[in-house]
Amino acid sequence: MTDLDTATGGPPDTSEKRKGLGILGFGAAACVACCVGPILTVLGAITAAGVISTLAIGAAGLAIAAAGAIAFVAVRRRRRAGCQLASYQSVAIASPTRRTP
Repeated sequence: MTDLDTATGGPPDTSEKRKGLGILGFGAAACVACCVGPILTVLGAITAAGVISTLAIGAAGLAIAAAGAIAFVAVRRRRRAGCQLASYQSVAIASPTRRTP
């Protein structure tokens, strides 16, 4: 008989294996049970703030775009109305005279 374990090729396992979670497993489970509420609350608040800011920024952008479109149309209509001539007929202009010093 050898001192090596036939399954792993290493020394035989003489330690007793723990069954279940153990003390560290229970501590981790307690930590998760205790801290999951505040962590999810913080993540929910961050999400809500993100949604609210997205809506606010989107609404502000839409208002700015609407104001720009209204200003563009108003300026364009004023230019068209101000540049039209009353008639398209030729107008006689007197020739300039030269002044003597």
